[in-house]
Amino acid sequence: MRRTTVLLALLTLAGCGGAVRVEPPTPAAEAAAACVSLAGRLPKTLDGAARGESTPASPYVAVWGEAEIALRCGVPRPARMAPTDTLQEIDGVGWFADPDRPTLYTAIADPAYVEVTIAGTHEAPSVLADLSGPIGKMSAQSG
Repeated sequence: MRRTTVLLALLTLAGCGGAVRVEPPTPAAEAAAACVSLAGRLPKTLDGAARGESTPASPYVAVWGEAEIALRCGVPRPARMAPTDTLQEIDGVGWFADPDRPTLYTAIADPAYVEVTIAGTHEAPSVLADLSGPIGKMSAQSG
């Protein structure tokens, strides 16, 4: 929980241009390979926000706008997620919406969980739909 809180604080403070500081995850080997593959499929824009740079540079992190949207691939399973929780399915990808943090969504994909933080200035359904295609392809490749 602290890691996500730190990430959200960094995203909030990062709106001054240049590279955005986002802590990269440390995925296991199979997840790391899938995340590298995903990185090459991510869109150049999301909900009108252009792809930016993060620091430290990592193939497991992508940002759009000035930290308005951040993606981290290879994160642990959401601690708050229960086996009985219903996921929102978009284009074959199940998304867990964290009830304690309304801007945090996690794609439950194989072999890697993908965490997305979306600022309130963006339409979450649109962003998740645009990300579901590339994430779904990552899952299909691992199977």
